[in-house]
Parts: sequence; structure tokens; C-alpha cells
Amino acid sequence: MANYNSGSPPPLQHPVPTHPAFIPEPPSTPGSPQGYQRYASSPPAHAVPGMPQGPSSAFAQGNGRSQYAQPPYQPMGNMAQHQSPMGHMQGSISPQQQHPHQQQQLPDFGAWGVNDATAQFGMQLGQHAVAAGQEYVQKNFGGVIPLTMLKHHFNVSNSYVIKKLQILLFPWRHSPWSRKIRRSEAGQTEWQPPRDDINSPDLYIPLMALVTYILVAAFHLGLQQRFHPQVLGALASKALAVVLLDFLIVKSGCYLLNVQGSGQVVDLVAYGGYKFVGVLLTLVAGLLQFGGVVYMLVFLYAFFSVAFFMLRSLRSVVLPDANSNVTVNPAQRKRRISFLFLEALSQIVYMAILVRV
Repeated sequence: MANYNSGSPPPLQHPVPTHPAFIPEPPSTPGSPQGYQRYASSPPAHAVPGMPQGPSSAFAQGNGRSQYAQPPYQPMGNMAQHQSPMGHMQGSISPQQQHPHQQQQLPDFGAWGVNDATAQFGMQLGQHAVAAGQEYVQKNFGGVIPLTMLKHHFNVSNSYVIKKLQILLFPWRHSPWSRKIRRSEAGQTEWQPPRDDINSPDLYIPLMALVTYILVAAFHLGLQQRFHPQVLGALASKALAVVLLDFLIVKSGCYLLNVQGSGQVVDLVAYGGYKFVGVLLTLVAGLLQFGGVVYMLVFLYAFFSVAFFMLRSLRSVVLPDANSNVTVNPAQRKRRISFLFLEALSQIVYMAILVRV
């Protein structure tokens, strides 16, 4: 009593740190199927069972200890008992939030900040644009470029490519040269694809040879310090011009000689593109610097290989088969054979233009 009257303050009682009775689950992402509830402040007392609702019950009157004292340590296996209040909180979530995957058919674009209606409109607009583009290409270029035949001429296999390259380099060892036919499901006869017929023309080898020719020729110019970006376009233009000129000559010759069924456009373009294999062989010989004599011998060998291949391949186009119903008199046959030899000999001019880089 004397100490109190002397003006000294009463002893302070520091509050004991309190801990929650359970470990709350971390909030899930917006894309989570379970959803979450966010509170601006601490959750109300009635939302979590077991929590005291009155402020007077925070501390006990008798011993001054908190009723929120930390419980003794329990293993992880019993963690579900402490997380049970969260199950009551999630029980108040609507069924639409519990099972969103049963109602949403499209991906949830809201997680990326995109409105679902806007995303659906964009997808529909893209589909309509692709369909309109395909229709435009088929309408404007379908008559010039037979798009349905492109798939047929790219139907190749690894074994076909290897055997075809062997025929292009050693054509005099190959026999026979006649193409195979098959009967379609509609009952019509058609040529077999390159995968099943080694004598069928394809577009895979000519296209790959054309691209490789542009790259090898550009590399050759780079070694001579003459490369610039415009070289790639110039080489591509020259190669395409040679292929187009060769095609026009063959097509014009078939028209003047009155060749019935002179072959499809894609077949003639494919035959004209095989010359790039011989051109590549000559360019590689030039890069290896074997000398002028070896380079000329390689060029002549490549020319004779391509010429012999063109002579035997175009024979089925210009000259009818003996089993066909088309008859050709001796004079017409002689003119067609002469045209075949001229076409084969003209390959040396095309190849000489292409190897000059």
C-alpha cells in the first residue's frame, strides 16, 4: 500500500502471443476449380466454428492465459482435423464454383486477362478467314495449279527418294520405264503415287534440289567474296525461269505434234526439275576444286545422265504405248522421236546456264 501511494505504476502484464487453432489453406488461383473467398478484414466469427465470439473471452480471468494458446504439435496425418473448418467455409460455395469444368466447354481465357466473349469472337473470325482464304485460292488458282494433284506428287517415302536419286545418277542401269496404273474406288484408272511406283514423277526431289541449288550457289559466291542478299533472289529467279522455259518448250512441242493426252502440267514440271540434281553434282565438284578437267568431266556426265533420263521418261508422254488404241503413222512417229532427242540435247543449255554462278 505504501508503494502504491508513492506514485509508482502498477506492474504491466504483457499479452501472450496467440496462434490460430488451425492452419489456413492458401488462396487458390482464379483458374482453380475450387475457387476461393477473400475477406477485406479478418473473417467473421460466425464463419469459422470454434472461435470465440465475445471480446471478453480473449483472456481468462483466473490465470491470464489466452484461450488461443498454441496446441501441442501433431503429425501431418492429423492435419485434416485442423483443416476441417475450411471445409465448412467451402460448403457455402455455390455449385457453379465447385464444378466449373462441367459447364465451361471452352478454355478459360479470363485467367490471361481476356474476355471470354472476345476470345470466342476472335476464334470464330479466324476460322472464317481461313475458310475464305482456302476458297479464294481454290477459285482463282485451282484451274491453273491442280491443287488436288500436289498431294499425289508429294506422296513419297525414304526408299523412293534413295532409289530415284540412283536412277537420276545411273539411268542406264534402270529398267523398265513404264508407269503403273491402278483402279480407284470409283472404278476409274489412275497413276500410282510415287511411293508405290519408282517411275512416277514427284515434286519432292525437284523442290528440294531447287532449294539446295540456291544455297550451294550462294555459298560458292560467298567463297569468292561476291555474296550479297540480292543473290538469293537472282538465283531463284534464274532457276524458275529455266524450269518455265523448259516446260513451255515441251508443252508447245506436244501441241504442234498433236500429242493426245500430253501429260499433266505437274508431271512436266517435275520432269524438268530433275535437272537440278545434275547441276548440284557439278557445283559440288567445283567447290572441291578438283581442277578444270575433272569439273568438265563431271558436268558432261551429269548432262548425259539427265538427258538419258528425260529421253526415257518423256517417251511415255510423246509416244503412245503399243497396247494403247492410239495409232501413229511412221512420219508422225519419226517427228516425235526427233523432238525427244532435241529436248534431251537442250538440257546441256539449261544446265550450263545454271552452273554459271
